[in-house]
Amino acid sequence: MKTLYVSDLDGTLLRSNESTSEFTNSVINSLVEKGMLFTYATARSAVTAKKVTKGLNAKIPLIVYNGAMVIDNVTEELLLSNFFDDSVHSLLNDLFGNGIYPIVYSFISGKETFSFAPSFNTRGMKKFLDTRHGDPRRKEVDSPELLHEGEIFYVTCIDEEEKLKPLYEKYKDHYRCLFQRDIYSNEQWLEIMPIGATKANAARQLKCMFDCGSLTVFGDGENDIDLFRIADKSCAVANANDALKKHADEIILSNDEDGVAKWLLQNCK
Repeated sequence: MKTLYVSDLDGTLLRSNESTSEFTNSVINSLVEKGMLFTYATARSAVTAKKVTKGLNAKIPLIVYNGAMVIDNVTEELLLSNFFDDSVHSLLNDLFGNGIYPIVYSFISGKETFSFAPSFNTRGMKKFLDTRHGDPRRKEVDSPELLHEGEIFYVTCIDEEEKLKPLYEKYKDHYRCLFQRDIYSNEQWLEIMPIGATKANAARQLKCMFDCGSLTVFGDGENDIDLFRIADKSCAVANANDALKKHADEIILSNDEDGVAKWLLQNCK
């Protein structure tokens, strides 16, 4: 019976310095060459995920934007997408009305783009955007109204917790909403996606695509809970959120100890 192995990136496969170690790269590359079906599921885009996994060969579709997109890691072809319907425009206007001006991810004229209005950037947004200088997807707009452009698939708000929490409560049953602090900056994030955009849905589809009878997953945060619930085997790294550990079948070594790679080396046949 074939098994599909799916790992989260930040805090799980990546070390605290936001990179995969030489040991992890070596182990996974070797196992993939021998036939292991491995991929990662991340909130990152394909562009930034590939930067931090340089040296890692995962030659099957990659789950990005928390499941909103699945891309082919070799051709970069978009294999699966979840776009908002027209209700996203009311959502954006509501955010603006509450003084929240997000980063909006969309396809504009077939090109993947993230748009933002610089004059409305919060401290947290500036910190995040400073790490994205030179990114070809980056698009600055003169007014929030221009954030409505294109086929929208992801909305990221980085602001004060007291401003974001009421919006999370309002929309959590209508969209896929993630409300948590970033593990690197400790800034409060509210990420909003179409309801079907989950790591679990994407992993389920890949499991069928590759005709696998089993799914084993690795994670560290609350946004991995849905993935753990559908898995046949779930492993939380030692540094994982306590809420996720309650859903884990096994607690493994931490991300800084190459926990995923060491587990695969011992258990992947």
